[in-house]
Amino acid sequence: MRYESAMEHSPRFDKLCAEARANITEISAEEVAERIAKGSSFVLVDVREESELAKGRIKTARHMGRGVLERDVEKAIPDLDADIVLYCGGGYRSALSAESLQRMGYRNVKSMAGGWRGWKDKGLPTE
Repeated sequence: MRYESAMEHSPRFDKLCAEARANITEISAEEVAERIAKGSSFVLVDVREESELAKGRIKTARHMGRGVLERDVEKAIPDLDADIVLYCGGGYRSALSAESLQRMGYRNVKSMAGGWRGWKDKGLPTE
């Protein structure tokens, strides 16, 4: 599942993200919204920068920026079987983050395709 970015990325970054996507599971914004609406038990993590977070977020998300995710995740989410969904601005950094968490031993981590932009484009609820 690929969502077109609103910004141009370098070819090497695009390649890195494509390789990460081949190793992870992606979930659509609609699937995440449905899981929230049903009250499903999962951890939604916003990996964007503080400045991005200040512009809005998905209501149930906890913030753990990409820059500190790997350092802090074991304290915040110690269960390696936890159902985790990550999102960023466009689905690129969350794909890289999902791959990192998998390498750390997390077994049930996903990246939300399209990220925050995809969520907003679909008119899904924000705060």
